Amino acid sequence: MHKIEILGIGCAKCNKLEELARKASDELGIEYEVQKVKDLDQIMDYGVMITPALVIDGQVKVAGKVPSYEEVKKMVENSK
Repeated sequence: MHKIEILGIGCAKCNKLEELARKASDELGIEYEVQKVKDLDQIMDYGVMITPALVIDGQVKVAGKVPSYEEVKKMVENSK
């Protein structure tokens, strides 16, 4: 099972990134757990200065923007 973390304070972009990550994982048939990380100290521990950010299995995949669905799908797929 993959651990997908959405780093951010709950803004619309954070929610959109979560939606894309869930959709990509479902489409690829990957088991996953999504966790929202809103604590600034935890976000800083990843070295992320700008949210939203997508973390898959402890690795920051993107920060500071919401990538396209195809980009998110590739990030999830390459984490298999």
